[in-house]
Amino acid sequence: MTNQQFDGRALINGQRVDARDGATFDCISPVDGRLLTVVARCGQADVDAAVAAGRAAFEDRRWRGMAPAARKRVMIKFADQLLAHADELALMETLDMGKPIQYARAVDVNSAANCIRWYGEAVDKIYDEIAPTASTGLALIQREPVGVVGVIVPWNYPMIMAAWKIAPALAAGNSVVLKPSEKSPLTALRLGDLALQAGIPPGVFNVVTGYGAQAGSPLALHMDVDCIAFTGSTRVGKQIHIMAAQSNLKRAWTELGGKSPNIVFADCPNLDKAVEAAVGSIFFNQGESCNAPSRLFVEASIKEKFLEKALALVPGFAPGNPLDPATVMGAIVDKTQMDSVLRYIEVGQREGAKLLAGGAQALQETGGCYVQPTIFDGVNNDMTIAREEIFGPVLSVLSFTDAAAVVRQANQSVYGLQAAVWTRDINKAHGVARALRAGTVHVNQYDEDDITVPFGGFKQSGVGRDKSLHAFDKYTETKTTWIRIDSPV
Repeated sequence: MTNQQFDGRALINGQRVDARDGATFDCISPVDGRLLTVVARCGQADVDAAVAAGRAAFEDRRWRGMAPAARKRVMIKFADQLLAHADELALMETLDMGKPIQYARAVDVNSAANCIRWYGEAVDKIYDEIAPTASTGLALIQREPVGVVGVIVPWNYPMIMAAWKIAPALAAGNSVVLKPSEKSPLTALRLGDLALQAGIPPGVFNVVTGYGAQAGSPLALHMDVDCIAFTGSTRVGKQIHIMAAQSNLKRAWTELGGKSPNIVFADCPNLDKAVEAAVGSIFFNQGESCNAPSRLFVEASIKEKFLEKALALVPGFAPGNPLDPATVMGAIVDKTQMDSVLRYIEVGQREGAKLLAGGAQALQETGGCYVQPTIFDGVNNDMTIAREEIFGPVLSVLSFTDAAAVVRQANQSVYGLQAAVWTRDINKAHGVARALRAGTVHVNQYDEDDITVPFGGFKQSGVGRDKSLHAFDKYTETKTTWIRIDSPV
């Protein structure tokens, strides 16, 4: 099963192709260090070809010219293709970026398919508007696809992050050029194959693989790309906005970093549930989640009891072989990221945080990239591990005694992606939720939302929203047509 062969060639205008200059890079599995395949290392010429294919498809209306109901049927077939190839995609995702196979199958494949299906179903259910006018006028307000959309996605949820962007962009009638992370390119390429099999015309959905400087930057700078959608670090996101402005002032939408506060008050309605959510959410996906609740604020009067319960759960998150169906925490995506996580752990200890659990590399004998689930106590908001996004299985625990003070600490961050509050007091819940500067606030749960609500952040967590019907705003232009009516009656 794990000897599967992978096609690392790019997908441009409906064909799998090598990079124009023949360049490749190795795709290495973080599970055990094996070489999975060589992947096309695309550059400017390949991006140009993909954008040209997308533009030709847009101009001849082979996709956007379809009736909405017809596009809907193709999108639903696309979603069905993912489910039909679910085991293959899950294995590919696990080998490529290290997440446990059980979650790759149950979460990533299913969520990506559901996203594509949801936007497909929405295509013929979104109505345009007629503005109120005098009897001499008829004012139509209509959405139109923006054109060619560039999409750059990260390595932590390759399929899901791609689906969140390509699904509304395609559903609206755009052409898409997708650039996956060089750390996890394989499922993006396979999505391109499945889109063709579902009936999305050649040229409408293209996939270029490669590194940011050679493939990502040319896409963001391209004069014939109308919109760029990016998920990744805040540092690179800022560069994306600059490149969008420097080129053709293309629309730029970014979903960036986070340092999400999880606030547990002493009157939490279910302490065990709060503990399970705090621990499970930071260690899920090896902590490689932009919305991971990496800052845990626990009211001082219950902190000792909370930590006792939390530490009892840690052994259940010991890293294991991601291909084992029982594994709940897998491998860090690559050695570079693993080393970064370990450096943050060293910095935390050096700055005075108290290491309660973990703190070291694990399973070194496998040749893979694994880090122990790590918990720090005695953290304050000025410490590096409380300020910077670690993107690994590291939880920082802080304490508080006052609601107003903890809100100030929670908001004392350049990020504002997600937050949570645990309390049985409805006034406190609403008050704190309103005061938190975050795109999503969870109350008495963490991360139970779905595709129906928008996802994005305040401050340096990005611009724009993925998910929900609001995502269509990113990939459409609003056009007004004012018609003079001189009625004879």
